[in-house]
Amino acid sequence: MSPEGKKLLNIVILGFGFMFMFTAFQTCGNIEQTVLKSFNSTEFHGSGYTSMAIIYGVFSASNMIAPSVVTVIGPQLSMFFSGLLYSGYIAMFIYPYTWSFYTASVLVGIGAAVLWTAQGNVLAINSTDNSIGRNSGIFWALLQFSLFFGNLYIYLAWHGHAHITDKDRQTVFISLTVISLVGCFLFFLIRKPDPEAAPSEAAEALLQAESTDSCSSSSAAPSLWSQAFEAFVKACKMFTTKEMLLLSVSIGYTGLELTFYSGVYGTCIGAMTRFGHDAKGLIGISGICIGIGEILGGGVFGMLNRCRRFGRNPVVLLGLITHYIAFFLIFLNIASDAPIAPEEGTQLQAYITPSVGVALLCSFLLGLGDSCFNTQLLSIIGFTFRDNSAPAFAVFKFIQSIMAALAFFYSNYLLLHWQLLILVAAGFLGTVTFFLAEWRAESSRRESDYDSI
Repeated sequence: MSPEGKKLLNIVILGFGFMFMFTAFQTCGNIEQTVLKSFNSTEFHGSGYTSMAIIYGVFSASNMIAPSVVTVIGPQLSMFFSGLLYSGYIAMFIYPYTWSFYTASVLVGIGAAVLWTAQGNVLAINSTDNSIGRNSGIFWALLQFSLFFGNLYIYLAWHGHAHITDKDRQTVFISLTVISLVGCFLFFLIRKPDPEAAPSEAAEALLQAESTDSCSSSSAAPSLWSQAFEAFVKACKMFTTKEMLLLSVSIGYTGLELTFYSGVYGTCIGAMTRFGHDAKGLIGISGICIGIGEILGGGVFGMLNRCRRFGRNPVVLLGLITHYIAFFLIFLNIASDAPIAPEEGTQLQAYITPSVGVALLCSFLLGLGDSCFNTQLLSIIGFTFRDNSAPAFAVFKFIQSIMAALAFFYSNYLLLHWQLLILVAAGFLGTVTFFLAEWRAESSRRESDYDSI
């Protein structure tokens, strides 16, 4: 197999591994607040929103040490062990206790930081300037198939159920745990690209680590730990670069809207009693529609990165317009107290007669807009910080996750219209700053092309 073919195969395997893992985890996040409301135990006092806030808060803090972990044990083992923590979190729902629920939330937050830093590293070392957009789109589309399969299963399992029984819960989460473990073991199929073709310092670090295997353990340890410390310092310094400061606003917006589409909106749909007895099952259909939007966006807009005529800005602008349409329709269609309604749901009505069709259209638009932002952010970060890919993606996930944690925290208290207002303001600011970062990146590329003539 050619070096380019091996790299493309690595990206496909990476995408399938994440697809299996997040078929389980994203489905878990989409339904956990609804499941916990239905959990019949006086000893359990947990909130799905609080759990996700803990996960993303710990995720955010752990991103500063994640590059060091990836440097020491390599991206492959980093993804495998992190995936095991995800599987443990999902398995906890088979019979949850308050202490295990929140302990697992902390552990999966640590694992998430290492997992996504390693993913960014693998994506960067298996891509070139010409293929980074294509590879980002392939990975994103495969990842978002997880929303389709997991939520289809939820719809089929819960169709017509007004209340989620213990047996319903246990059957679903045993299945999701097994699916997650399959994804973990797929990571062992990823192979290192040829050293001559690896363009980043991250790849060089992997080769250095490999060469130390022939040395004594006493001489290898200082080298690895010095690399780990260097990765940590690079991650800290990257915060102050102009490019990352500009991108941080749009990255922060993706964290806010991630919270909304992955946890809050599904809960809102399930709480709408005016949708009838199928409201709980509609959570799964909503997730499928989000996944269709994500897959379509990942496939189409990722490919557009190969054409530099228009750049990334039009795709991001399309994402903002798509989200604004979705937010407006949700404001009209969903009751304001739906995010914080009790287990029996809300009796309120918004400004129009609640429509299942409009609700599912909004799900599709949320997924499509999210893919617009994320494929372009993956592309511009992989392009701009190619020589420091692991720290760059760690900073990306640090910013995204701290904003997601903040959003999950306020989702416990804020009515729907206030949450939508926050998203509207953050989306506008994030789009403007992305435009500025893209213009800087294009200017830098043109200067580089000129100097190489």
